[in-house]
Amino acid sequence: MTRQQQQQQPDDRFVPARVHRWNSAGWILFGLLPPAVAVLDASPARRYGMFALLVLIALGHAAVLLRRDDDVLRPRAYLAALALVAGGQSFVLDGGAAFYVVSLPQFWFLTRTPRDAVALSGAAAALTVFGGTLGQGWSPQFLTGNTVVTVVAYGAGAGLGLWVHRFVGRSTAQQERLTAELTTAQEELMVAHQQRGAAEERERMAREIHDTLAQGFASIVVLAEAARAAVAGDPARCAEQLTSIEQTARENLAEARVLVGSAPESGVAPGSLATTLRRTLDRFVQDTGLTVTAELPDVDLDQHTRVALLRCTQESLANVRKHADASTVGVVLTAYPGGVELEITDDGHGFVVAESRGFGLDGMRRRLAELGGDLAVTSSLGDGTRVFARLPTHGQDRP
Repeated sequence: MTRQQQQQQPDDRFVPARVHRWNSAGWILFGLLPPAVAVLDASPARRYGMFALLVLIALGHAAVLLRRDDDVLRPRAYLAALALVAGGQSFVLDGGAAFYVVSLPQFWFLTRTPRDAVALSGAAAALTVFGGTLGQGWSPQFLTGNTVVTVVAYGAGAGLGLWVHRFVGRSTAQQERLTAELTTAQEELMVAHQQRGAAEERERMAREIHDTLAQGFASIVVLAEAARAAVAGDPARCAEQLTSIEQTARENLAEARVLVGSAPESGVAPGSLATTLRRTLDRFVQDTGLTVTAELPDVDLDQHTRVALLRCTQESLANVRKHADASTVGVVLTAYPGGVELEITDDGHGFVVAESRGFGLDGMRRRLAELGGDLAVTSSLGDGTRVFARLPTHGQDRP
């Protein structure tokens, strides 16, 4: 829509319906009733002529209030008729300034542009003055009465109407500008939310791939190297390694199906965390030959907590296998009112935690933080490593 088209929009769209109702009530009470009462004692011709004019203009007023928003001709025709009625009743009553003053707001409420309002209200003022002049003739009394009131009312109405129109126009322009700015801000916020959601999803996928597929592939590589070394000297050990490779590959396949959405979420069957951790530790002992001590009481936990603690255990065991050069690993699961703790220790050569740049520890911290938990890693060169995870417990699965 062009600026010119916007300026041609009807001004009464800025006028609330209740203002129209109050104006109509006031116009009927102070505009139509006084002329009707004033001609009760007049001659039948004047009386019935005035009644006919008032009834016709009242019907026209009702028709305008019931018009469609795109109806342009009906308000103009009504206002032209109102101007004629103002002149007619001024002629019948020898002056109609009061009727003109009461009717003046309608010329501004029902026109499309200030030019139309000024022109039509000016025509009504001229007809009012002319009708009064015909009714009682030209006289100084008439000049100071009907004519002066009508002219002053026209001038004041035009000035006030133009000021209100300009004020409303500025307010509308400001509102449109603010609306445009708000729309732009909302679009930018939506894009930012989408970008943030995409980044969070990429981070989640990266963490899931690291904690599942990457760890599984690393295990397969280590097991394959061990099987190749034992193929000649220890066929039985080689067969065990190949069985572990097959099982790990199947587990990776199941995790891959979870990640692409063709299997239930999490890839971890509901049940006791202790049972799941025991199976994981048994596989670790089978694959590495290390000594593992575990205290794993049965704890009733929701699925998300079980998955988080299992992933922490898998990541810690993978780090022990790849970096620690340890001989013994300890795993302790402890429940307390309102939470659960998991401690994983090893007697390896340790590392400087502040210098760690691996994705695994950061991934564990983020995973626990999403569930309201925290992770503490303690290690130093030659003294082994301690991974301590703490999570609050909930009675049912979290979203």
